[in-house]
Amino acid sequence: MSHLVPSPLLAPIVLLAAAALSIARPGRRPGRYPVIAEASALAAIAVALAGLGQLLVLGPSTASLLKGPFMLAIRLDPVSITMTLLVAFIGWVVMRYARSYLDGEAREGRFHGLMLAALAAVQIVVQSGSLTLLLLGFIAIGICLRQLLLFYPERPAARRAATKFMLVWHAGDIALFGATGLFFASTGTVELGALFQTVGPHLSLVQHLAVGLLVLAAALKAATFPLHGWLTEVMEAPTPVSALLHAGIINAGGFLLIRTADLVQASPGAMGVLVALGGLTALFGAVVMLTQSAVKTALAWSTIAQMGFMLLQCGLGLWPLALLHIVAHSLYKAHAFLSSGGAVAAVVNLRRPGPIAIPSVANVLRSFAIALVLYAVVSVVFSLAAGPKSPQALAIGAMLIFGVAYLVAQGLADAAPAELTRRTSVSALFVALAYFTFQQVAKLLWGASLPHTPVAGPLEWALIVLAVASFGLVAFAQALFPLWAHHPSTAGLRVHIANGLYLNALLDRAIGGYRLAKSRS
Repeated sequence: MSHLVPSPLLAPIVLLAAAALSIARPGRRPGRYPVIAEASALAAIAVALAGLGQLLVLGPSTASLLKGPFMLAIRLDPVSITMTLLVAFIGWVVMRYARSYLDGEAREGRFHGLMLAALAAVQIVVQSGSLTLLLLGFIAIGICLRQLLLFYPERPAARRAATKFMLVWHAGDIALFGATGLFFASTGTVELGALFQTVGPHLSLVQHLAVGLLVLAAALKAATFPLHGWLTEVMEAPTPVSALLHAGIINAGGFLLIRTADLVQASPGAMGVLVALGGLTALFGAVVMLTQSAVKTALAWSTIAQMGFMLLQCGLGLWPLALLHIVAHSLYKAHAFLSSGGAVAAVVNLRRPGPIAIPSVANVLRSFAIALVLYAVVSVVFSLAAGPKSPQALAIGAMLIFGVAYLVAQGLADAAPAELTRRTSVSALFVALAYFTFQQVAKLLWGASLPHTPVAGPLEWALIVLAVASFGLVAFAQALFPLWAHHPSTAGLRVHIANGLYLNALLDRAIGGYRLAKSRS
């Protein structure tokens, strides 16, 4: 690995320069100033593309400043350049949208400045090559995002969301600070490459504790159960903030795990915690999402579920697949938030839907059997063509196919037309093909930069069986829901689930969020 200065380092510098210019003129700014903010985001894409060229021609590189625990290192490799390009592209899309969305706002300049500063902080995080720079980047993200959440400070709900975000996010910073200190105390370095070489596959007790703090920091920043409530309330901020948060910043917890994958995978206990916590968060978020009527709130719960599923992938050691999940989720969620207004209008203009085909228990059982058989056939074909798949990879694929089985059940219902049956069956086949294809692509792109999936031992097998069984049970219950949806007890259960089992209300009570809202209203 060379020690040339990675060219993507210019991206946050350009963004910070434009942010300073915007904040210097914080008011309503018609004319060229919003164009400058958008142009700086576009320039960050060009710089990221130049970094990709440097990586392809000269290979990975690092550059560092200072020594000891204060080392600030920048790292250019396939993982960092992927995230740099992703953040730059999402940032440009969001800033372009914000140019018209915030047009005429009294504090338009301040908004653009804060958004650009937040983008610069995220760019620093994804390019970090040392724990210290990661920590500083995360702190900067928290400061910028809190100010963006308070863009309308007169709203009590916005103040409450900002307070909860600050407490949870900076608690993650404290955990990362503790991990940084423990790693430096035990190894004498905070540079990630040196840490991977020094620690190796066997951790000391202190290093196990440090990895535990890394996992805690990632979990707090990824809005995992039960401290997920702040993420469902950030819609009090302008839509570009929601888009940036859900499409970019929330992925920071997963990126922290992927960036330190060699350290995390050396701790079986940490991997087990990720599987359990990620799986629980994914199932909880997905179930609550189905009960939401507001578009943005449903998208927020979708993000919680997706972050949980991504942590589950990390816990199973499927690091390239987890990185692919981050890329795909970011692109999808940015589009979903920025187009949410148009989606509402489209739904309003739709004709009233006809009767729903309700599958029987036999139909549901048959649908799961069909989906699993198709998945098994595709997995065998890919195993013969590209080599055997790990049990962890097969398990994740089975969880995905359970979701498709729900659609197949609709197609197999007695009242369903033959065309629907055909389409749902083809969908199951397509999902299986797409899963294994994208898995091969992810392995090709990032496999050399990330640790291999560990060999499944007794602990891993137990977690795999538990996770697959849990996802299968929830999917089966969801497919049967129309059969008991009209039972009197269902209405009450739906209310409790729609409120997230009141965990967010308990967090509000614990931090005095309601008193905070009343004191300034």
